[in-house]
Amino acid sequence: MKIKNYILVCIVLTLSFNAFSQQGKQKRADTLFNKFSFVKAAKVYRELIDNNYNKDYAIRQLADCYAFLRDPRNASRYYKSVVKQKNIPVEYYYKYAQSLRGMKKYEESQEWLQRYKDSGGVVNANDFSKDINFITSVFGAKQQYFLDRVRFNSKYSDFGAYEHEGKVYFTSARDEGVGVKRLYGWNEQPFLDVYVTDVDSKRNVDHTGKIKGDVNSIFHDGPIAITKDGKTMYFSRNNFNKDIETKDKKGLTNMKIYRATLVDGEWTNIEDLPINADNFSTQHPALNNDDTKLYFSSDRPGTRGGSDIWAVDIYPDGTLKDIQNIGNVVNTESAEGFPFLNNEGVLFFSSDGHTGLGLLDIFATIKGEENEDEIVDVINLGVPVNSNKDDFSFFMNSNGITGYFASNRNGGRGSDDIYAFHREPVLHVEGVVTDAINTKPIPNAKITLFDDKGNQIAYMETDENGYYQINIDRNQDYKIVASQEKYIDDYRNFTSKNIQTELITIHANLLLNPVQNVIKLAELNLNTIYFDFDKHSIRKDAALELDKIVNLMQNDYPEMVIRIESHTDSRGKLSYNDRLSIDRANSTYEYLISKGIAPERIAAHEGFGERRLTNGCEDGEKCEEEQHQLNRRTQFIVVKME
Repeated sequence: MKIKNYILVCIVLTLSFNAFSQQGKQKRADTLFNKFSFVKAAKVYRELIDNNYNKDYAIRQLADCYAFLRDPRNASRYYKSVVKQKNIPVEYYYKYAQSLRGMKKYEESQEWLQRYKDSGGVVNANDFSKDINFITSVFGAKQQYFLDRVRFNSKYSDFGAYEHEGKVYFTSARDEGVGVKRLYGWNEQPFLDVYVTDVDSKRNVDHTGKIKGDVNSIFHDGPIAITKDGKTMYFSRNNFNKDIETKDKKGLTNMKIYRATLVDGEWTNIEDLPINADNFSTQHPALNNDDTKLYFSSDRPGTRGGSDIWAVDIYPDGTLKDIQNIGNVVNTESAEGFPFLNNEGVLFFSSDGHTGLGLLDIFATIKGEENEDEIVDVINLGVPVNSNKDDFSFFMNSNGITGYFASNRNGGRGSDDIYAFHREPVLHVEGVVTDAINTKPIPNAKITLFDDKGNQIAYMETDENGYYQINIDRNQDYKIVASQEKYIDDYRNFTSKNIQTELITIHANLLLNPVQNVIKLAELNLNTIYFDFDKHSIRKDAALELDKIVNLMQNDYPEMVIRIESHTDSRGKLSYNDRLSIDRANSTYEYLISKGIAPERIAAHEGFGERRLTNGCEDGEKCEEEQHQLNRRTQFIVVKME
């Protein structure tokens, strides 16, 4: 009996010890999780799952660990089990949907977003209803960005590439240390530092590539932004200055933006900025084109989501004033960060709150037509810039063609990799359709674009200013036709082959001649008048015809407008005949004006020399005088009757 009791006591003690052991392990995992040591926390939660201790809770925590580590494959694996648990909070439906999006399972993601909504979850319009065909439209859009090779990525996190004066500055966790190895608990990688290399360098960048000076510390440093003159740098760093680390009330070391100046080739004079505080993060600096405004991301009071894009004015003396949240068109209830502004003032940023392909996607702002300072919408940059993973830290050179971004997509060398790109901007043909007589624009003219095989590929009408614009492909031949019922069609052949990448516009203006009213012209009987050889004076027979025209214009058709076209025969030099035909046109014009015809009723009086012969009497041909006479003429074109 004593032996049996002893055995029972031992079993109870063993079970109690195991229970206390597992309880301690869970507490350790939770402590690691709360300290953002997600790699170590995930390992302990997996052990708890294997030991079947508080398994449902451990699975939820493990799924969240992978979500924070931006690992949608493992996150979706465990969230799939989580959503099957009883009485699970509806927020896990949303988390599962997001992880599925990161796995390119877009239809299934939409189903779980719908379930989240049906269960009472509040759905951001950008997540659900803004564009139900978003994925199809993004993958079906014409590609503008093309990826190029980057040689300086490492097996660790690399991002924040910033090109300036032939150098590429970037942020990296590649320094593993020599004597002391310092790791960041969140992802168990070394802390970030700022590096620099030549744009075209093919060499690997090691610890010797760190920028010189005082920017790099023992904590996270980077990314950066540099002023146009190359003398001032803004950079992100943990709240660590003058060898003192400062934490908030929760024990966290937040991010700040510091300013450094270049002195004798070294970045020094580190300055803590007044936009910072100990109890929130301020990071990801970006400058506008004239260095008068600093953009950044922050979770400061007034932030709508996890982090918002903010801006502050930079005064000539370097002071920072007037902090503004840039508004809800950009900022969502989720997280926005990594702002960048190109030369045209377009803001690029990363977000997981706008409709995207996966986790963080890169977006660009769209300005208002009437007010360029107003942001009216944002647009997803699409593939290949964006993927089903995190895509961020966008940078574009001043040429608007080349640049960089970072991503943790599959196929990279490290956890985050830098990708270079070159861009082929959308090319368009544009022009103005005008009246060939009065040179006024023609609104509502029909514009038809054909390819080199005669297939119609676009159609539109000109606006009130006679203007049109049509997007076209590169490396193609085209024909564009303008038509309007009161005019004769005009067309232009043009090509987009072998043009510079930077070119975004091909100009093709079109001139339409009014259609002449044949019946009325026959009734009017406006006869051609003729001239003697090498003369521009009005002959008596010509004066009689001109007097008929004066009578018609003054009495029968008081609104009629005409055009005068004068010509010569082929004898004489081309340049001389050009001048002679102009003299004949002037003589005709002056005669009509002298008889009381208002100048504005003669739309044009032009000379065409020997370029429009009525017969074959060209240079070298033997012709009778009567044949040459037919070419020495002035003709009248009716432009407007009433």
